[in-house]
Amino acid sequence: MFESLATFACRRPRGVVVAWLILIACVLPVLSHIDSPLKVGGFSASDSEGARAVAILQDELGFSPSQLAVIFTSDTLIADDPAFLRQVDAAVAPLRNLPYIDDVITPSLDETLIAPSKRLAYAVVGLSQPAEEAQREAREIEATIADQPDLHIVVAGGPSFYADVEFASQRDLQRAEIIAFPFALVALVFVFGSLVAAAVPLLVGSAGVAVTLLALYWLAHVADLSIFVLNLTTMLGLGLAIDYSLFVTSRFREELERRGGDVDSAVVTAMMTAGRAVFFSGMTVLVGLSGLTLFDIMFLRSVGIAGVLVVAISTLGALTLLPALLKLLGNRINALAVGPLARRDVGSHVSHGFWYRLAKRVERRPILVTLATVAILAMFGSPFLHANISSPDATMLPRDLPSRQGFDLLSSEFTGGEISPFVILLRSDADMRDPASLRELDALDRFLQNDPRVGHIQSALTMPGVSPSLPPAQRLQLRERAERLGVDTRLDKLLGQHAAMILAYPVEPANSEQNKELLRDLRAWTAGDGYSVLVAGGTAEIVDVVHDIYSSFPLVATAIVGTTYVILLLLFRSIILPLKAIVMNTMSILAAYGALVFIFQDGHFHRWLDFTPQGYVEASLPVIMFCILFGLSMDYEVFLLSRVQEEWHRTGDNDEAVAVGLERSGRIITSAALIVVVVTASFVSADVVIVKALGLCIALAVAIDATIVRALLVPATMKLLGHWNWWIPARLDRILPMVDFGEH
Repeated sequence: MFESLATFACRRPRGVVVAWLILIACVLPVLSHIDSPLKVGGFSASDSEGARAVAILQDELGFSPSQLAVIFTSDTLIADDPAFLRQVDAAVAPLRNLPYIDDVITPSLDETLIAPSKRLAYAVVGLSQPAEEAQREAREIEATIADQPDLHIVVAGGPSFYADVEFASQRDLQRAEIIAFPFALVALVFVFGSLVAAAVPLLVGSAGVAVTLLALYWLAHVADLSIFVLNLTTMLGLGLAIDYSLFVTSRFREELERRGGDVDSAVVTAMMTAGRAVFFSGMTVLVGLSGLTLFDIMFLRSVGIAGVLVVAISTLGALTLLPALLKLLGNRINALAVGPLARRDVGSHVSHGFWYRLAKRVERRPILVTLATVAILAMFGSPFLHANISSPDATMLPRDLPSRQGFDLLSSEFTGGEISPFVILLRSDADMRDPASLRELDALDRFLQNDPRVGHIQSALTMPGVSPSLPPAQRLQLRERAERLGVDTRLDKLLGQHAAMILAYPVEPANSEQNKELLRDLRAWTAGDGYSVLVAGGTAEIVDVVHDIYSSFPLVATAIVGTTYVILLLLFRSIILPLKAIVMNTMSILAAYGALVFIFQDGHFHRWLDFTPQGYVEASLPVIMFCILFGLSMDYEVFLLSRVQEEWHRTGDNDEAVAVGLERSGRIITSAALIVVVVTASFVSADVVIVKALGLCIALAVAIDATIVRALLVPATMKLLGHWNWWIPARLDRILPMVDFGEH
């Protein structure tokens, strides 16, 4: 197969290049609005208890699926001053004319919206659309709010948050591209010592990213895709495509020198060896990322879809466009040499170079090296033992964006749960105004009012100035009387025919352990016969998302590991090598997990990296990192073991095969890792903490994997296992299909 691809590319190189140019040209018309069909959000579980509660509340009580907080401060007025309140009412009055606004609650109607310090008050704006959709309206809402002479106005809440996420993501992507491309070029020049050779992987990588973006643009018109796929496509696509091109180009240069300038033979051999390794490496990365498509969370699913596309297209580019370019360039691949770097032996066929000597030193003390490297990796991974898994909030955004500023204002002036209350639904087929139903509602009210974890509550049975000692029916009658007199007590939003809602404002922030305990207690609440209790809100959404992700993760991880094992079994025809590769990859990933907790949860280096310590690990990050890093780490394992396998088949000497294989691949692997580190580390400049964390932790994991694991742990363990590395039962060997198309 690989020989046929190479032969075709050598016969029709211009046709292959033109075909790719046509695909790239199709991207240009949509490049300026490539993000328009993409969505923000997608972090929630659609079938969770909280989602069911919200759906019922929307149907029964007209509950707004999303809300904005319009926050007001003043240099001259205090928040309960009548002049302050009049200006607040005037500021939000135009919002009532917008078609997607359900209602507007001002501090004049609800005094709990005034901060205890009197320095701040806010109005709640209910929208008829979910936050992910309503973010498209956030800017219009901000523009509609009327300026007031004495007030400073900031808009926060879900729709504003998602609008800021979209803006920050686009800004992050542009900044990362500006950093990644020139640094990647410099790294490639350092590796190859030739401007022409350095430009080839960058061209193939750019082409792969462009075609992937085009595919995502059209796919987003028929399926929900997160806007974060743009960051992932650039980060992963550029890194992988350059990696694969680096492997093939290096082998091509080696074969070109070995074969005395015979271009066709060099292309064919490079494709039959390095091209083969690239294909199977791409398969392992694709398998890892395809696991994300199995999740119900839109964010994870869309990242998986984008990952599969970018890996498939990057691999296709390395197997079609790249050999065509190599054929056209021929011996000019080494043109435009850069100083002393050009005299480096890029062919990696020296018998006793640095990597060979390193492997031999490792093989003299394999037990010591194994224990030392495992201890180092365990130390790196140990912070993950105290990981706090949670969902993102506005602290993932930079402080210069309005939704983050509003979040900080509310957090500083109110209790931790004021901006993220528990939304509790009591439901029954009976009439909720019946005495029995009111007793059930009152019992739940009293439980919450007496719980020290709750600051205050709002329900149909609570009203300022009305004693809670009165019977529930009398309290409801007083509220209904006030409604008839023209006082808007919002009773219709709290009590319907078959549903009642309680808003409980906890003392602690949404992701605190205390709130999670309260959620467990509420969900364990025993209601009377015919009554049910469902809980939504910030804490419920966090717990539901984490449960949804990590109840599926073991199955997804097992599928990824199992499929990868089968691919490596077919490739290397060994029982032990695939198992060892999986263990090595897992250790690299755990080390990256430790860095994730140490830096982004615990807050080390946060001043240098310019972010707010999260106090938690965003729930989707460990899953995404596992799927990406498992494939990337296997990428280097396949390339290394392919060279080792070539030597093993030639000599049958395990120790020599490991040393020669590391010599012939070590420099290329570390160079490829350097490119991935450069590309992914460029996203450390991102303002969105999720993107920053993903870029930094992938860069760290790849650096660890290409040095500690591949250069030290792999040769040490292969020395310890000896001939067992290559063992396969004879019966299994006979029944396995032959897929080894390499040149031995």
